[in-house]
Amino acid sequence: MQNLKQGITNELSAQKGTFAVAFKDISTRQELLINQKEVFHAASTMKTPVMVEVYRQASKRKFSLNDSLVVRNEFRSIVDSSVYSLDSTDDSEFELYKHIGEKRSIRDLVYQMIIASSNLATNLVIGKVGAKNVTGTMRSYGAMDIQVLRGVEDQKAYDKGLNNTTTAYDLMLIFEKIAKGKAVSKKASEAMIHILLDQKFNTIIPAQLAKDVKVAHKTGFITGIHHDSGIVILPDGRKYVLVLMSKNVESEASAIKAMADTSRMIYEFVLSLKRK
Repeated sequence: MQNLKQGITNELSAQKGTFAVAFKDISTRQELLINQKEVFHAASTMKTPVMVEVYRQASKRKFSLNDSLVVRNEFRSIVDSSVYSLDSTDDSEFELYKHIGEKRSIRDLVYQMIIASSNLATNLVIGKVGAKNVTGTMRSYGAMDIQVLRGVEDQKAYDKGLNNTTTAYDLMLIFEKIAKGKAVSKKASEAMIHILLDQKFNTIIPAQLAKDVKVAHKTGFITGIHHDSGIVILPDGRKYVLVLMSKNVESEASAIKAMADTSRMIYEFVLSLKRK
């Protein structure tokens, strides 16, 4: 483990930027932590806590996942309640914008929020469950530094530094609960894993892993910031949680490769444990 940590430190320190790593083997409970308490802009990794809150409220029968929401593109800034809208050209999913005024199920919106990182779906879902409720649930799970304040693209809030933030450690805690079937319930955790497995953006954690390895994960990308977080499921059923975060990177391509290399090193380490 110490050799692995040194190898990862060498890999990441060769890059300009700040990196964090949080790894936990679900079976052995071994951990590798680097800058795990460093606070990062959460970018789209905050969408996993939002999904957890959706399933929590659905379990409390506040609504059904089959209930529908009207697709709209008008949201209120947390600064002054002024109205703002999202630009489809700045979103990673744009099909939903063609259906303004129509209805979509909460289940479908959550799916698009995770697998395609739809900002429009995210804001609709946060409007339903409430950002404060998301943060409250994270606190009850022991994640004391995740902060979900608002929806996406609230420029007035961004200008005032009112951002969604997280640490690698807190995301590790959340994914560990999902991996163990303890996020809301075993059934809900399995449903969330099923969604996370369909992730479309696979340039970091899964990039250099064997094709028979499954990764249930959520990424987060904005300028200078690249994150990936999730559960790696090996063919023999073993699972581990991995969170990789970065900010202030100089070369995005180089940073992404360094994090993918880190993921591969951890994967090879876990495989070596089985051989021993």
